[in-house]
Amino acid sequence: MKAFLFDLDGVIVDTAHFHYQAWRRLANEKLGFDISEEFNENLKGVSRTESLERILAHGNTTLDEGTKAAYATLKNEWYVELINKMTPDDILPGVKVFLEKTRQSGIKIGLGSVSKNAKPILEKIGIVEDFDVIIDGTKISKGKPDPEVFLKGAQELNIAPHECVVFEDAVAGIEAGKRAGMKTVGIGQAEVLKEADIVFPNLVNVEIFELLQALF
Repeated sequence: MKAFLFDLDGVIVDTAHFHYQAWRRLANEKLGFDISEEFNENLKGVSRTESLERILAHGNTTLDEGTKAAYATLKNEWYVELINKMTPDDILPGVKVFLEKTRQSGIKIGLGSVSKNAKPILEKIGIVEDFDVIIDGTKISKGKPDPEVFLKGAQELNIAPHECVVFEDAVAGIEAGKRAGMKTVGIGQAEVLKEADIVFPNLVNVEIFELLQALF
């Protein structure tokens, strides 16, 4: 393996609760209904536009395209307010050590996130320099489960897709990695991420050699 490609939300940092707070506020204040944390699981790993469409369908609500665009922008403004308060303390357990081990192993490190705020978040938490390439929502036209984000990561690293491993916490992300022809590591619950090649609850004490042995 020559490259590890990481999702951001739920793998490097836990911004899912910030997304949930912003989407729930939009649903409450603008759409007139509520969304639960359980429903929010359906929004993980998908684009802002697709997330709004799923929320509207959930509330049996329709909007014109202009209003959709305005609401998506408003949600992002609320989300940015929340992530602007992030610090290195928000990095998930085991991440820093695992990135260091990856670097020492000579494996390239890439980010593959549909978030358009990915780079600012990495800057806030102080690890933007740890990534050889950052592919985010500003560089892609298709959200997960489309494999575009990971294929672009491999392309920019000049590494073949089958030589890459994807780290994901979302079902849509695992599917994207599979469709890209890459091995997939699920971060979270095995019963949820059952399509992943291997699943860990987090990156704490994950050893590179043992991981690669398990994958291959």
